[in-house]
Amino acid sequence: MYLHSRQSDLMKKLIFGLGIFFGLTTAAFSQEFSYGLKGGVNYSMGGQITGESSGVGNWDETIEGTPSIGYHGGAFVQVNFGSFFIRPEVVYTSLELDFEFPNKTSTYAVQKFDIPLLIGYNIWGPLDVYAGPVYSNIMDTSLMGNELEDPIVAQNTPINVQAGAKVEFGRFGLDVRYEHSLSTAEVQDLDIVKSEYGVNRAYFDDSRINQIIVSVIFKIGGPGLNERRRRACY
Repeated sequence: MYLHSRQSDLMKKLIFGLGIFFGLTTAAFSQEFSYGLKGGVNYSMGGQITGESSGVGNWDETIEGTPSIGYHGGAFVQVNFGSFFIRPEVVYTSLELDFEFPNKTSTYAVQKFDIPLLIGYNIWGPLDVYAGPVYSNIMDTSLMGNELEDPIVAQNTPINVQAGAKVEFGRFGLDVRYEHSLSTAEVQDLDIVKSEYGVNRAYFDDSRINQIIVSVIFKIGGPGLNERRRRACY
């Protein structure tokens, strides 16, 4: 309860701070400012679990996570400076990986609140490229069948990095990016329900998740919404 309360308080402060930032940015750069919503799917990759070898008949193999599809949704603002732009976002993300244990597949799930701060450049017409850091607040983690009460640490640093490209036509756009975890691998104990999954004691060798993110963009406000593309200023 205490952990969830702290996470809730942190999220409220982050949202409040971003609200102030967005308001100041709008006032200062109203001529070059746009904002809107985004949402889509995530292709998650990573993860490794090894069974404990002690004891007769214990499962002691090493398996890697099977990529799986998650989802995300959030909001963005973008401030243009000629061909360059700054794009802060706030995004809720749900990620999953599957681990194929001997008797049954277990799903590793992570819910997090992301704040990317991206710097980009308009290459040509509707095409932009960008990159930047991402602050990730882990809200919840779970591994089906794990009986230990201690939560799984999905990452030991809150900072990840993203890079990608997007195209925009009027109000709509398509965004494809890659997110890489900057955390280090951290071994964690697991206690799986053996009667159900065929695994007893095990180790989560690597709980980090990297992802490919595909988003549909819908711009609510800003210049040139009815045009095929904003004009770059030189």
